[in-house]
Amino acid sequence: MQEFLFYIKMGLEHVLDFNAYDHILFLAALAVPFSFKTWKKVVLLATVFTIAHCLSLALSAYGVARVDVALIEFLIPVTIMATAMFNLVYLKVQTAQKSIVWHAIATVVFGLIHGFGFSNYFRMLMAEVDDKLVPLLGFATGIELSQVTVVLSVLVLGWAVVSGAKLKKVYYVGITSILILLLTIPMLVRTFPI
Repeated sequence: MQEFLFYIKMGLEHVLDFNAYDHILFLAALAVPFSFKTWKKVVLLATVFTIAHCLSLALSAYGVARVDVALIEFLIPVTIMATAMFNLVYLKVQTAQKSIVWHAIATVVFGLIHGFGFSNYFRMLMAEVDDKLVPLLGFATGIELSQVTVVLSVLVLGWAVVSGAKLKKVYYVGITSILILLLTIPMLVRTFPI
């Protein structure tokens, strides 16, 4: 049980680490278009992200798949930018036509990429461990708890800004997505494969 709790804590810290804020930016970009009325959809997307993230970690931990770290480090900010840009395009779609299918497909792909981004460290951590399932499940639990925390925080912030400041939801989503894009540019420049 102690080992399981250790990996839960590690999963929590992995997402909530403000020095490595890529997860938080991605989750913010993912959650911004949603509201408390549609909270189940965004929590479902966060869970899909967790599953995909842990799948790539498992593939790496068991030596099934390895991906070039430099490429993954570059693709992580690309996923954040793509999600934020999708939000801007999605603003023009009529509410009746909005579906989370494209969100879900993108979330799976992006989850796999983000998981491979952490896989080298996780693989080194697991090098001496025979039973990798317990650490993977603990880590996945920590990731899921932290992601739900981030998503709910973004929903609360959105509600406060839209309700409290009387800002139209469309402007909130647009402004927040543009801010996320601007915060992601330095990450893209820093990780650009040369």
